[in-house]
Amino acid sequence: MSTPKTLLGRVERVSFPTLGIRNVPAKIDTGADASSIWCGKIKENEKEIICTFFAPGSEYYTGTKVKFQKSEVDLTRVANSFGHRELRYKIKIPMEVKGRKINATFTLTDRSTKLYPILIGRSTLQGKFVVDVSKGDGLHEEEDAKKRRLKREMRRLKKALNL
Repeated sequence: MSTPKTLLGRVERVSFPTLGIRNVPAKIDTGADASSIWCGKIKENEKEIICTFFAPGSEYYTGTKVKFQKSEVDLTRVANSFGHRELRYKIKIPMEVKGRKINATFTLTDRSTKLYPILIGRSTLQGKFVVDVSKGDGLHEEEDAKKRRLKREMRRLKKALNL
């Protein structure tokens, strides 16, 4: 008997117990294939990859250096919606969302310019979750502030272009 699919909204709080990371807002993105997590200062040596999750200034940053053995890490090429391609490290880590525990694969990337430090893509969602974009625990105030900044920037740009 298969496990029933769990309903997710457009934003959910996720935890990574083995990393000591709890209750971080994650954007649920059915348009993205891969999932990604904000990882700063990635260093590599002969045996392992060493990184810190998030970065100073983030409320989720602890400064803890996390080590992954090279046998636990893969390399993948990711393309964004504009076609820009980049190589990223890829790891598999246990994740909890809505009371469900799964092993999920994440690429390590700098998400410092993104509102959500974690993105959950189709490869993690498929077969386990159903998404209803009218649900979820979004960062509404932050999203509204971002929209207001974008509107102000567009007004300035239009004025500068005499539109």
